[in-house]
Amino acid sequence: ALGVPSTNRASFWIYNTMGEAESFVEYLSQVVERFA
Repeated sequence: ALGVPSTNRASFWIYNTMGEAESFVEYLSQVVERFA
């Protein structure tokens, strides 16, 4: 429906730690680097 090959969604809320958010961003950056 969006016309893109893949998407990702993350939801953050008060129960997420800064470390969890940083880990997600780091992992997502690696995925983008590998597949982009």
